[in-house]
Amino acid sequence: MKKFVMAALGGTVAGVLITTQVAGPLIAQEAARTENVYEQLDLFGDIFERIRAQYVEEVDSQQLIEAAINGMLTSLDPHSSYLAPDDFDDMRVQTRGEFGGLGIEVTQEEGFVKVVSPMDGTPADAAGIEAGDFITHVNGESVLGLTLDDAVEMMRGPVGSEIIITVVREGVEEPFDVSIIRDTIKVTAVRSRIVGNTPVLRITTFNDQTTPGLEAELQKSLDELGGLDNVDGFVIDLRNNPGGLLTEAISVSDAFLEKGEIVSTRGRDPADGERFNATPGDLAAAKPIVVLINGGSASASEIVAGALQDHRRAIVVGTKSFGKGSVQSVVPLRGDGAMRLTTARYYTPSGRSIQALGVMPDIVVNQPVRPPATEGEEEEQSIARRPQSEADLRGIISNDSMTEDERKQLEEDRARIEETAALRDEDYQLAYAVDILRGLKAVAPSTQP
Repeated sequence: MKKFVMAALGGTVAGVLITTQVAGPLIAQEAARTENVYEQLDLFGDIFERIRAQYVEEVDSQQLIEAAINGMLTSLDPHSSYLAPDDFDDMRVQTRGEFGGLGIEVTQEEGFVKVVSPMDGTPADAAGIEAGDFITHVNGESVLGLTLDDAVEMMRGPVGSEIIITVVREGVEEPFDVSIIRDTIKVTAVRSRIVGNTPVLRITTFNDQTTPGLEAELQKSLDELGGLDNVDGFVIDLRNNPGGLLTEAISVSDAFLEKGEIVSTRGRDPADGERFNATPGDLAAAKPIVVLINGGSASASEIVAGALQDHRRAIVVGTKSFGKGSVQSVVPLRGDGAMRLTTARYYTPSGRSIQALGVMPDIVVNQPVRPPATEGEEEEQSIARRPQSEADLRGIISNDSMTEDERKQLEEDRARIEETAALRDEDYQLAYAVDILRGLKAVAPSTQP
């Protein structure tokens, strides 16, 4: 027994020696890394003091530190940044759906400010700003080399004041100036319209008002059409929607899914990953759905489009989305500011990351850009649109195969079809989506006995 105990003890001692021999270099390496970090912080302190003492003009210490913090964050990726107290307050106001400004969502690319999308009904939208535009100057001053927050700050100003931004647009040879009058931006998160028998739900942003607005507008559409039985399907229009709250993207996706994963997020630590699943209940009651996206559809919009596409709950139509597949956490800091830090990537139910790739539509449909018609062309088009058929001739014989009610129904159906045809000139992508839903209804098996 003594020999056994001693052998075991010897093994334990040997194990301790081996562990010490392996761990020793690791501990030394960690200590060296920590020492290097402190040396770099000392270097920062030296530079800070030298600037305060010797810079050609007196500097504000707080602004200097905030700029250093923001520089550290913006060096990581385009979406991480420092939010000064005023910016943090503005961000919280924006998520509630009302704020002052131009009404554009922007990012930074190659040192310039790039428009992700203009918001519907805002001064930027009215001025003709488009997704993909680059803003190079604000009131004649270049934004090249500025942080995104600094460039955005240049575009802020009192409601009612004018701002002139210089825009570079693909397909336009020369930069051009656009004058915009700043205004209070009241974002209506969801709007609806009826096209034929199809409710079109236009979601402009994902803020606190989005899910309640979606439910209200969908019900309003159903009431107008006389119930679900009279609905061909639904169009969810996410074009030029720059995103917003992750929680709202999950909620909107859940509104049309009965079960299954909506989205997952994965950070650097696998333990921090999260999965969000749908709960029973489909607002559309299994009616077909078409989702419209384009290059201005980003972030939360891509979560919704990706989830409905992966579950085959919707047909995605349009052009490839923006490709922002990262999650930012906003962390309040001492002094009433905050840090916006990219902490995870998100993944669609099939496990694909959208980061820098975007959501590819099931059916790619470009929005035609038609040059304005000349006066002569408008007259020719007007003549071409005039009805030319048997029914237009004088003295025709009547059709005796229809009752008066059947004839009335035929005229109503024809009016709805012509409405969609007219829509092609206004919004080709939306007209295409409505045609898909009408086609699906036409080939669906009859439920009548």
